[in-house]
Amino acid sequence: MITDPISDMLTRIRNAYAVGKDSVIMQPSKTKESILVILKKAGYVQGHKVDGRVLTVVLSYVDSKPSITKVERVSKPGRRIYLKKDEIPTVLSGQGLAIVSTSKGMMTGEEAKTQNLGGELIAKVY
Repeated sequence: MITDPISDMLTRIRNAYAVGKDSVIMQPSKTKESILVILKKAGYVQGHKVDGRVLTVVLSYVDSKPSITKVERVSKPGRRIYLKKDEIPTVLSGQGLAIVSTSKGMMTGEEAKTQNLGGELIAKVY
């Protein structure tokens, strides 16, 4: 049994990039899919698809190098990190991405700031 499915998903993606895989599979969930939609918009993954009980994530490479350099899970089941809109960090001077769970769903840190929303800081990606 996995206690932190989001951390498991991010670790699977990180490990798949490390060994040069084209895709990675895992169990689907709505939370994982909403995070993957954000990663696709930012260009960190090519896409994802759900076939029954299997979620397949297609990874993206730029000049044979992984699109994701580092993935950091911030808020964990044992310690949740909630931030106000002014406290949401800018990751790598705007080059990276902060994923925030707000009352209006998952979104990037920049989107949350423009909509004047705070929330749980899920992860940082760059």
